[in-house]
Amino acid sequence: MSVVEQTLGERRVRSAFNPSTENMVDVIKAKTAELIDLCEEMKDNDPRLAALAQTHYEDAAMWAVKCATATR
Repeated sequence: MSVVEQTLGERRVRSAFNPSTENMVDVIKAKTAELIDLCEEMKDNDPRLAALAQTHYEDAAMWAVKCATATR
């Protein structure tokens, strides 16, 4: 069995975890993971700013997932 290495972004948003099976959750996590990975590539410019952006993307994803799975 081949193990696929996850990116930092995928690990931080826990992309494989979606007990709701809501498609929008997968979309939110995938796009957030891309942004976190993009910031990782820019860490040489300013590590603190890149880390802050990553944390805020992660935070925003949490709220967006909460919205996507909210019941009315």
